[in-house]
Amino acid sequence: MKDYCFKIFNLKTSQHFFLLLMFFLIQSCEEDLTKINSNKKTNFASQIIYDADILQKDSGRVTVRFKAPLLESYELIDSPYVEAKKGIYLEFFDKKNPKVPGKIWAKYAKNNIKKDFYFAKGRVKIITTEGQTFVTETINWDKRKNKMYTKDTVFVSDKDGNILVGAHGMVAKDDFSEYTFFNNSGSFNSTNLPATSK
Repeated sequence: MKDYCFKIFNLKTSQHFFLLLMFFLIQSCEEDLTKINSNKKTNFASQIIYDADILQKDSGRVTVRFKAPLLESYELIDSPYVEAKKGIYLEFFDKKNPKVPGKIWAKYAKNNIKKDFYFAKGRVKIITTEGQTFVTETINWDKRKNKMYTKDTVFVSDKDGNILVGAHGMVAKDDFSEYTFFNNSGSFNSTNLPATSK
């Protein structure tokens, strides 16, 4: 009888030991998975669009047309962004002049989604709805503040042949209704200058 009891006791002890062993194995596996997942890279494009042609509308009216050969969206990181590594072409339509779009070209562009902040570089060219042309190497657009700015040299020309150079950049409203140039110079068509009184 004692032998039989001893065998039952050993069986229970081995079951407890086995359960305890399983607990530690599971616990260590969970810790290993946590370590693996913390080292996992998340900075990769979660969405890729080739030959993007995107229209943005407001009340049925097209406000923006955006084209890019390649768009990559990085959404799995703390500061998600969209990148156009092969350049962009953008048309923006003003309510005052809806038939003539403003245009922007750049060799590279990036949009910080959370901050609603845009950056473009590489022979950035902007033609406003009023026909002014701005050329610079980089441009920043803070959409929340409706402000565009650069520290690079800006060349501006208009339909009348006037040319203005902002050697140390500019700050402008994003509709280009107001702008300030730093360390500027230029040449103006004399036929368009107001006559001076004698």
